[in-house]
Amino acid sequence: MQRVTELAIMPRYRNLAAGEVEDKGGNDPVTIADKESEALLREGLLQIDSTLAFVGEEVAHADPAVLDQLDLPCWIVDPVDGTRNFATGKPPFGIIIAQAMDGEAQSGWIYDCLSGRFCAAHKEKGATIDGGRIVARPTGKAPPIGAISLIFMEEERREATRRHISPNYELVDIPFCAAEQYPRLALGVNDVSIFERTLAWDHAAGVLWLNEAGGKAARPDGSAYRVDQWDRPGLLGAASPALWDELAELYAKIN
Repeated sequence: MQRVTELAIMPRYRNLAAGEVEDKGGNDPVTIADKESEALLREGLLQIDSTLAFVGEEVAHADPAVLDQLDLPCWIVDPVDGTRNFATGKPPFGIIIAQAMDGEAQSGWIYDCLSGRFCAAHKEKGATIDGGRIVARPTGKAPPIGAISLIFMEEERREATRRHISPNYELVDIPFCAAEQYPRLALGVNDVSIFERTLAWDHAAGVLWLNEAGGKAARPDGSAYRVDQWDRPGLLGAASPALWDELAELYAKIN
């Protein structure tokens, strides 16, 4: 991840030429750095284990049939998470990789391209940052700090969220980058987050990492996040199980 950052991502940061940014639709940009990063990551990961299928964000956009491989043992890759930020020359952005089997992430890695922060988790083995064990901690603020994404919600759900959930939290801006949002939930920066869109390359590693750190990320009904249910909306994350329970109770009111 460090090597790919140095080769494909940072040379393009604040240095994208005309025509090197495209819109995949729905204000979802992709840059030449995304494509080059994914190609290099695919090459490297398949050298590590070529028996795993490869599900990258850009190859899946080009061929949606690739998503059918999410129920197989596979690599799941977001080559530049936070492309919206990267394309406009702003932080944060990173690389996210997960290794999944039977629809569940077994390992996950999140790399911050600017700071070099490296989050890693393995199922039932805990979570680390830069090799040191991490235990999720709430902010301790009252009301709790909420980073709530409304951008992929229908307007009716946005309004219900504003009415039933938002007043219970001190709201802060979302970073438009899962590689930043999940660490914030463990590092005492944010207490809760709501995600409407739950694509595997955005969330597989982060969900595993937060849960292994002692926080909680799960579907609003309490069921586990599965990478092969990427088209199912709704995912709640919190710095502790107690904060998650409070958020889930409020979330139930908007359905």
